[in-house]
Amino acid sequence: MKTSHIFLAASLLLSSAAANAQHSLTQLWASEATLPVPESVFYSAKNKILYVALIDGKPGEKDGKGGIAKVGLDGKIVAKDWITGLHAPKGMGVMGDKLYVADVTDLVEIDLKSGKILKKHAVEGSVFLNDVTIDAEGNIYVSDSSTKKVHLIKDGKVSTFLEGLNGPNGVLAVGSDLLVADAGTLKKVSSTKEISVLAEGMDKSTDGIEQVVPGEYIVSCWAGVVYYVKSDGTKQELLNTSADKTNSADIGYDSVKKIVYVPTFGKNSVVAYQLK
Repeated sequence: MKTSHIFLAASLLLSSAAANAQHSLTQLWASEATLPVPESVFYSAKNKILYVALIDGKPGEKDGKGGIAKVGLDGKIVAKDWITGLHAPKGMGVMGDKLYVADVTDLVEIDLKSGKILKKHAVEGSVFLNDVTIDAEGNIYVSDSSTKKVHLIKDGKVSTFLEGLNGPNGVLAVGSDLLVADAGTLKKVSSTKEISVLAEGMDKSTDGIEQVVPGEYIVSCWAGVVYYVKSDGTKQELLNTSADKTNSADIGYDSVKKIVYVPTFGKNSVVAYQLK
């Protein structure tokens, strides 16, 4: 074999190995188990803080017990009762200096500087609003796992963007596309609402979605499973804490340091993992 062919073969092998490289999660820290039913974590690079949605009750009940906590990037609880008076808050998104939170049948708008609730956008006909994502144009998408719809809030007006899904939870705006974690399947929805399947066969309780690099994602499942998923359909199980009944709900992600923040729901803590 010629030397050039040897180098070419070696390069191809290295490229193949890189493409099939296995990823892993290594625990960095766990917060105190004093966060009442944490469902979602939002990592803010700007404010160097984690916003944690606390249900503190039943997931679909309007009991006024829910709120938002602040947790430091070292795992220390900064403000357990930063926002109070919500019901069962779940997914969150940030646009400018405002935090948007899915809260049963409302999208709640909060001022990040003052911590005051500015407005509640009622989503007519909704039952169980779950996750939130905001695209570059400022369009806000919120899933409803019970009615199997995704709603759109644009310029303050609420409409139904997509319906007829199986059980949508996690949503993530990527460019002009919307990714939806739909009962064990990761789907891509184009701007013209064409739906394609990126990956399937995950645990049916798919919850949060975060992008690692274009075409590669971390998908969490409420039951306690976290996957590394690629748009070619391949997936790898990174974490499975279901045996000890530790949930992995709507994750947060630091894309620079590659740290995954997992809310444990019934175990009342947030756990940070290093992605490798």
